Amino acid sequence: MNPMSLPSSRMLAFVAAMGLIVSPTARAAASPLAISPQERNWEVQVGQQEYMTYAQRGEIVPHQSQLYAVLDSVANAVASVADHQYYTPFRFILLYESEPNAFSMPGGDVYVTTAMLSYLRNRDELAGVLCHEVNHDIHHDMYNVYEIAQRGPQPIAYERAAETEADRAGAYTCAKAGFNPWGMVWNMRLHRGTEQGQQMASNADHPGDDQRLTALIALLTGDRGTFGKFKDDVAASVPLLNARAFAQSPTQYRQEDPQQPPPQMGPYPPPPLPACYPGC
Repeated sequence: MNPMSLPSSRMLAFVAAMGLIVSPTARAAASPLAISPQERNWEVQVGQQEYMTYAQRGEIVPHQSQLYAVLDSVANAVASVADHQYYTPFRFILLYESEPNAFSMPGGDVYVTTAMLSYLRNRDELAGVLCHEVNHDIHHDMYNVYEIAQRGPQPIAYERAAETEADRAGAYTCAKAGFNPWGMVWNMRLHRGTEQGQQMASNADHPGDDQRLTALIALLTGDRGTFGKFKDDVAASVPLLNARAFAQSPTQYRQEDPQQPPPQMGPYPPPPLPACYPGC
């Protein structure tokens, strides 16, 4: 995710560039625990390959870093809701990168850059980012895209629907995890009208920030039973304790984390690594 817009999926932009997006009805939604062995193996392999790439570059922040105290305090609560909707527990990983960004990879890995962690202002904004991303995995968006790619170009519709659905489902995930889903709205408001935000709005593959903002506000104000107790008040949100954590996390931690297991490659070929999505 770029500071200029709420995260859209890294994987979906790759497909958008290739013109491979179809209607969300192209593949019936399946239970996260009832997917085929081939799909599960494919997802695990793609996720492991991406993890290995970052590990080899030395970009993964190991868990000795104090920065995980900031991330995990929110991520653990999100995982307590999201884990039972997916076939494997989610894993939240920090990357040394200078651009604010967050994205998910199939197999349950959600990446957040150190620049993103230093950029977000409060726990609810961080929760909104994580809740959006876990739902891309829960909905198996990358595998859906992979299947579409095998059949050739189709009408561009899937990405818009997937991003809107990740916003909608993410709001419910945040609420269940005890976070204010208005944090997603605050991010959109903060970044709307910027140069990169305007570039995203002009991209036919992506729903504009205004569209997503309108839809999300309508959801939060319309479902009073779920969201009525949450207020649109950014000043009331608990700040992230970023400055202290960054001061206590020296660059000596920039090395591969020995606690992370080596990846095991599966039998199914993954697609080319996706280009950075517009929310990078």
